Amino acid sequence: MIRGSLRTRLTLLVTIAVALAVAIIAGACFMIVRQQLYDQLDRQLGAGKNAHEQLEYLREECRPEPVAEDHYGPQYSTQIIYSDDRPTCYDGPALVVTEEDREVAAGTRERHYHNGLTEDGTQMRILTERVGDNTAVMDARPVGELRDTLQGVALLLGGVAALGILLAATAGLLIARAALRPVGRLTRAVEHIAQTEDLGTHIPVQGSDEIARLSSSFNAMTTALAGSRERQRQLVADAGHELRTPLTTLRTNIDLLLRSEQTGRSLDPGAKERLLVNVKAQFAELTTLVADLLQLARGDTDHEPHVELAFHEVVTAAVERARLRGAEVTTELSPWYVVGNAASLERAVLNLIDNAAKFSPGGQVEVRLRHGWLTVRDHGPGLAEEDLPHVFERFWRSPLARGLPGSGLGLAIVAQAVKEAGGQVTLANAQDGGAVATMNLPGTVVRGSEAGQPA
Repeated sequence: MIRGSLRTRLTLLVTIAVALAVAIIAGACFMIVRQQLYDQLDRQLGAGKNAHEQLEYLREECRPEPVAEDHYGPQYSTQIIYSDDRPTCYDGPALVVTEEDREVAAGTRERHYHNGLTEDGTQMRILTERVGDNTAVMDARPVGELRDTLQGVALLLGGVAALGILLAATAGLLIARAALRPVGRLTRAVEHIAQTEDLGTHIPVQGSDEIARLSSSFNAMTTALAGSRERQRQLVADAGHELRTPLTTLRTNIDLLLRSEQTGRSLDPGAKERLLVNVKAQFAELTTLVADLLQLARGDTDHEPHVELAFHEVVTAAVERARLRGAEVTTELSPWYVVGNAASLERAVLNLIDNAAKFSPGGQVEVRLRHGWLTVRDHGPGLAEEDLPHVFERFWRSPLARGLPGSGLGLAIVAQAVKEAGGQVTLANAQDGGAVATMNLPGTVVRGSEAGQPA
């Protein structure tokens, strides 16, 4: 595995790829040139005197002994061979006879091109051609010049390949530097955020390639994180503000009780009972507030797995709990199956009913579920039009509700639960008075496992 920086690895990969391509091309060029030179030499051998003319010439000018090679080596060599190894004639240095040459003389094959040697060791290109029964003529040309040419071609191709690899390494470095420049900016931005926790850092996006998409995704991620941090900060600030009042009241009441015990001045039994009732109510309010804060502090994915459930049964359970709290609830429910979390949705429906009962005379609330649309209607004074956009905000309370128990988190919890289930929730004034909350959840009128079964 190649180790090091991404730039180094990219440079090495480009260099290796180009080097392999150059090596393959150089090797192919060398083999083509070599084949062409040998083909040319073979054509020269075949274009000379034909084998029968050479046979007649050798028989007339027969030399029983081969000619010795001079200082410059042989220019050519011709000799007769017989399949039965009879004495032969030479015109030039003696050639080493191979088994394939004897097969040509014996008539097994007509001709044979091959590289061979003289008896003195000089490399030759030989054409052995059959000229009669048990007779063949070997015609040879030296290949020293051809080999020198091939050696020069090999050196030239090697130099070109080395230069190509050097240029490839340089180009790979430049390409890696240019291609990874946006990655470098992204890396510096991430390091800056890690050191400073500054989520306002953004990377300029240029083009539409993968690097640009990565930069856009990074910018979207930092924006989402910044929003999450701001919401968390706002939640903590609002929670601190809401906790201050009940804690102050608790401390005041407990101080009065302690001072009474320390000074020996007993409080009036009625006053003492009122203080204890008030302390209990403040503790209940704190408990509800903390539970609501924990509910809101959950992330969108920090919940139990969603399963298919009967939403009408969830609504029925919420209605029963509301009735135990004193609400007068009338219902009209039709079957509806959704995918979600039963506890979270039951809490949302209960909050809607509790909120409606708080403002409705006698706690009268109407609950209807038809084809996935749940409506919770009260008969109270309704809401001012300017208050409607804020009803699902955390800790927001209408002027009419500020004197009533509650923390202003109930409807915010409803909005979060409905969003997790993929639905929508709204709150509006009814035409004939009061307010009506509408919740819509995607689902079906029959359970998914029963869909498609015969009735």
